[in-house]
Amino acid sequence: MTMVLNEEQRFLKETVNGLLQKHQPVTSLRTLRNSDDELGYDPGFWQQLVDMDIPSIVMPASYGGLGFGYSGLGAVMEEMGRTLAVSPLFSTVVLGGSALELAGGTPHRDLLPEIAAGKLTLALAIDEGHHHQPRATATTLTVANEGLILDGNKVFVLDGHSADKLLVVARSAGKPGDEYGLSLVLLPRETAGVNVQRTSLMDGRNAAIVKFNRVELGPEALVGTLHEGWSILLQVIDRGAICIAAEMLGGSLEVFERTMAYIKEREQFGVRIGSFQALQHRSAEMYCQLEQCRTVVLKALSSLDEGCRDISLHASMAKALVNQCYAHISNEAVQMHGGMGLTDELDIGLYLKRARVSMQILGDTSYHQDRYAQLMGY
Repeated sequence: MTMVLNEEQRFLKETVNGLLQKHQPVTSLRTLRNSDDELGYDPGFWQQLVDMDIPSIVMPASYGGLGFGYSGLGAVMEEMGRTLAVSPLFSTVVLGGSALELAGGTPHRDLLPEIAAGKLTLALAIDEGHHHQPRATATTLTVANEGLILDGNKVFVLDGHSADKLLVVARSAGKPGDEYGLSLVLLPRETAGVNVQRTSLMDGRNAAIVKFNRVELGPEALVGTLHEGWSILLQVIDRGAICIAAEMLGGSLEVFERTMAYIKEREQFGVRIGSFQALQHRSAEMYCQLEQCRTVVLKALSSLDEGCRDISLHASMAKALVNQCYAHISNEAVQMHGGMGLTDELDIGLYLKRARVSMQILGDTSYHQDRYAQLMGY
């Protein structure tokens, strides 16, 4: 596996970094939060990403994509994590777009060019409780009168309040906990019987609670094969876990670098606190943890590009380790900055909040540790 970025990927990363530093610094997150913006992200910035062909990086060339690979997209996600940038990229391309691509066939795969062109945004509705448990899906999908009826509730739907279409995981057979019997359906957000309630997350990320009250759908709403959506969903979750881990890695790196710069300047008792041996030991521990996570994330992204058989293992390893890393480094950063580390004026607090929310996306540390153990036969 390739454990370093090639020249093209490094150039992409540097280009995106320049764009983010100029148009989407951390102050942009504060502006969105304080303005209570209905959309929840800057459409101008999203269009800039589209103009750079970022949404088409991992899409097949036959559908308007660049086929650049997940290592390239991971580099983009890492840079976005550094500035806490908000956009529909993750929910639309990594989650929604992946599902449509993996399902194959028409008409759903024909939507990929619209996604690549930034004309269509998606949101994937999976979770129904406080924790990520996709197999526990209880929202029902019933076949009736040559159509489908969707009934149930979803929570923590990323970008669910603003997406043009919702991709919903529902149970068409079996009981909660079964892999067989899960199906995927795609429907416009404003479909009759769909109620979307935006939720304000503490880190500025956009999410929603979505309720389906006996929503009537045509058979064309089905994505993939009835009852057999798990095979698609599993791959989508792996891709999502790896990409969100890349974003979290970027946030961890940024927090670490800011903290190191601070302790080299801050003076206490007449000396700079970076000279204190205790802080040096803690800094060294953070550095080692970051390097481990960097390696694991690159390996996971490379496994997607190369189609390895152990993608799920790499996905859970990356998400579990980066969850722990971001939590640890954001905690240390707050402590090393002292009392002002928790103030809203200092950016460190924003990263702490982003870490706590990101840790829950597509599975927390315990979920992925348990999943990894099961995959290894324990």
